[in-house]
Amino acid sequence: MALTVRVIAPDKTVWDSAAEEVILPSTTGQLGILPKHAPLLTALDTGVMRVRTGKEWLPIAVMGGFAEVDKDEVTILVNSAERGADIDREEARTTFAQAQERFSKAQQSGDRQEFIKATQAYKRARARYQATGAMVS
Repeated sequence: MALTVRVIAPDKTVWDSAAEEVILPSTTGQLGILPKHAPLLTALDTGVMRVRTGKEWLPIAVMGGFAEVDKDEVTILVNSAERGADIDREEARTTFAQAQERFSKAQQSGDRQEFIKATQAYKRARARYQATGAMVS
């Protein structure tokens, strides 16, 4: 038995296929979904979701949203998403390094608004870089 998984962003459907397992970056931590999971509605944080098809794991960077699980169907509505295979790893690494620097400066600046913006940019850049398969501490 498999799950039907759909990842839908405002501008495109990022994934629409069967999977054996899904790991979601919920706002309360990582959440694993297997067939016959109880019905569920959860908020998603910016991070990397993983979809298992056979023995292979497919990473997808998601930028917040919601996930609904019902009768072996997982519907994920996100603000934005990209499959890891579609992300240029070097560009993601550069963006991540810039976001880290901005975040460090914002922590020291005391400017609350800049800190919030820098935190969001850091989380987005980190998710994109991780989705390429990079190890990020």
